[in-house]
Amino acid sequence: MSEHQETQAAYKIEVRNVSFDYEDKKTKFAALRSVDLKIREGEFICILGASGCGKSTLLSLLAGLHKPSAGEILLDGRHVKGPGTDRAVVFQQYSLFPWLTVKGNVLFGIRQSGRKLGRAQRMELAESYVESVGLSGAKDRYPSQLSGGMKQRVAVARALALESDVLLMDEPFGAIDPRLRLELQELVSKLCAEHKKTVVFITHDVDEAILLADRIVVMEPGRIRSILKVRLPHPRVREELAGTEEYEKLHRQLISAFYDQVEEEIDAEVAL
Repeated sequence: MSEHQETQAAYKIEVRNVSFDYEDKKTKFAALRSVDLKIREGEFICILGASGCGKSTLLSLLAGLHKPSAGEILLDGRHVKGPGTDRAVVFQQYSLFPWLTVKGNVLFGIRQSGRKLGRAQRMELAESYVESVGLSGAKDRYPSQLSGGMKQRVAVARALALESDVLLMDEPFGAIDPRLRLELQELVSKLCAEHKKTVVFITHDVDEAILLADRIVVMEPGRIRSILKVRLPHPRVREELAGTEEYEKLHRQLISAFYDQVEEEIDAEVAL
């Protein structure tokens, strides 16, 4: 088997020695430095880290919104050269079209997928995705008529309607109140498992990462600090997890990684 075939068979996504610099006429900032990450098909990966550590930059590279300054990113063994319908993206700010209804926004995702479907098929499929996120009763409303949690449900439905294998999510629940956040976490976990998605989910919430992930990638500024496997069965319910030995152990490891990172940054500033 060739190296290309072996990569394609073993991994859905490969990030190989990737660096990325933000630069303008006056300054240059290294956002990522020599990042390596391999993700298998069907994995749910949470990338965890403090603000400014490069989480969203890495996701934008996976989405093809930026190109690495060095290194390469492979999807199914092929180089990522730009955005594509093989990857659906959900952002924190919803990005819904205000002139389209709930159903209309989901229909847009179906049309973007490029599938050759008749009008009746598209409408039926849109209805099914709207129903899957619990919004059948609001399908004819416009985004301005929806709460924040409802808007994010529409964004998830539209992303699923694209029917891509890969779902990229950039802190999608960061601006939602705690109760709705719990509901959406459980919804996304359920739907991604049903649709067999490979998911990369950005968060700075330790509990959210434990609830959702198969593996948690802990980032420090510009690089991956560690990767932890979550050895907890699915489906997961937060109330049932809290207090179990495995949950507490993983929680301590993740919190420790954050505190160690902060202490190292303080030491570095003192040394300057």
